[in-house]
Amino acid sequence: ALRNRASIDLKNNRRYLTYQRLSKNEYSPFLFATSLTIAGVGYQLLDNPSEAAAAPKIDYENVKKDIADLIEESSSKRGDGTSIGPTFVRLAWHTSGTYCKNTKTGGSNGATMRYEPEKSWGANAGLEISRNALEGIKQKYPQISYADLWTLAGSVAIQEMGGPVIKWRPGRSDSDKPTSVPDGRLPDADKGEIRNTINHVREIFSRMGFSDREMVALIGAHAVGRCHPEASGYWGPWTFAETTFSNEYFRLLVEGGPWTVKTTHNGAPWTGPTQFEDPSGAIMMLPSDMAMIWDKRFHAIVEEFAKNEDAFFKEFSTAWTKLIELGVKKSSNGGILAWFMSLFGF
Repeated sequence: ALRNRASIDLKNNRRYLTYQRLSKNEYSPFLFATSLTIAGVGYQLLDNPSEAAAAPKIDYENVKKDIADLIEESSSKRGDGTSIGPTFVRLAWHTSGTYCKNTKTGGSNGATMRYEPEKSWGANAGLEISRNALEGIKQKYPQISYADLWTLAGSVAIQEMGGPVIKWRPGRSDSDKPTSVPDGRLPDADKGEIRNTINHVREIFSRMGFSDREMVALIGAHAVGRCHPEASGYWGPWTFAETTFSNEYFRLLVEGGPWTVKTTHNGAPWTGPTQFEDPSGAIMMLPSDMAMIWDKRFHAIVEEFAKNEDAFFKEFSTAWTKLIELGVKKSSNGGILAWFMSLFGF
């Protein structure tokens, strides 16, 4: 059965959805911080207060609006029910997911995907589309760092597609040098054997400091977007509503099967890498997605999120904010802003 949530409509009411949800009882530290900035209180992640004070002021609300407009415009131009929103999510994910908690290297700070070799890593194939799409906004707001812009674009896209409110904070800086971390820190879709694939998923996310529950929640972002053969070799969307952020990915993992190895495509033999498809052949799962139900610990969490979207949204929102702040220096005491935000549970 397909779920079509009419309130999630890229062509009509996306901005209304995002800003109405933010204006009700789901307080956003982003909006709260904006009001404090107006009152003369700075909002920053930088560890150097003097540097933050000297930085030009940026109207992040206008940046968010322009990102939302860009997503809506892309949907109108494509006219096929897709948009650039899921690719913004992937950009934010991949620029952040290189972090290692042991060496304190990698992460969203630096925006090093602008340079070789990172921008040509196999895992980042196709992301030049989203980077290029954001150039107009970067030119309009030259003070914003690429690192902030990319993570903000992913966060706005999640909300524009009906996902949870994201607690995004500025303060990332751009590096003038390429990354120093090796290729291979982002997750692969398949490691051959089932156990190897399960272990790989757990190792990749554990290296960043995530628990099993956080891992499963973040992988739930596969509710949106699709795989493109020219980028990854794989084909197809994970769900029937690829621009709607929901718990549908988990529901389909549990109820959408049986999931079988794909053997044909458009009447011809499938020659791509191993992937799985539902009985209709219209949606797919990667081996790393199947790991979510092959592993008992992952499976229990998938079952929970499949039944309870609110639980998924709550876990995802927290894990996403943690992800996009990996590698970012934070103020040691937080100052008056941190105190005010703590009063509201932020």
